[in-house]
Amino acid sequence: MNYEAADSLYSSVLETDPGNPDANWKLARLYVSMGESLPPEKPKERQPYYEKAVLHAEASIKNNENIADGHTWLAASLGVLADNIGPREKIKRANIIKSELDRALELNPHDDVALSILGSFNREIADMGWFEKVFAKTFLGSLPKGSQEEAEKMLKKAIAINPRIIRHYHELGKLYQDMKRYEEAVEVLNEALNKPVLMKSDERRLQNIRKMIKKLSKKIDD
Repeated sequence: MNYEAADSLYSSVLETDPGNPDANWKLARLYVSMGESLPPEKPKERQPYYEKAVLHAEASIKNNENIADGHTWLAASLGVLADNIGPREKIKRANIIKSELDRALELNPHDDVALSILGSFNREIADMGWFEKVFAKTFLGSLPKGSQEEAEKMLKKAIAINPRIIRHYHELGKLYQDMKRYEEAVEVLNEALNKPVLMKSDERRLQNIRKMIKKLSKKIDD
């Protein structure tokens, strides 16, 4: 989690090899992590990191289209960039995000990050209201398909592949909350509390998870 040192080292690789696809997708991952380490209440501070993440992910794909991580982190970068601007921007980018995730999983079916993001994508599509769907139809013509069942499948597979990632459990817990499967949500979220902190944003996720557990436990008791 020494992001500044990582930034310096990856950037030094690009000084001698600007098109290095691995260094580029790793920088995309790093800049997403750096942006997410900042509070959501500071979108202007987050924005430059997400914009750089998109550029490096695109550079990775341009120099080697067959590396799954390039597609995964382009999808991730576009997603967080759009979230930072507003939900309508994410709707506008829905098709390209889905396309990049599909390509990543075509290249590497065991990419737990792509699976986790695709799970979140399905949850968000399934949770869209009437207005968002009309807005999506206006800009996209059609919206990618998404369901809670598919979201659950993707997130459980991500956990099976990499059970150490707090985000996977957090997203599955949010899905179960949406589905009113409160006991399962609490069970999954409690599992997350025992996982290692691997990125700075995990600390904020753990705070949210503890709040969710408290809220959902009251629903179960009622």
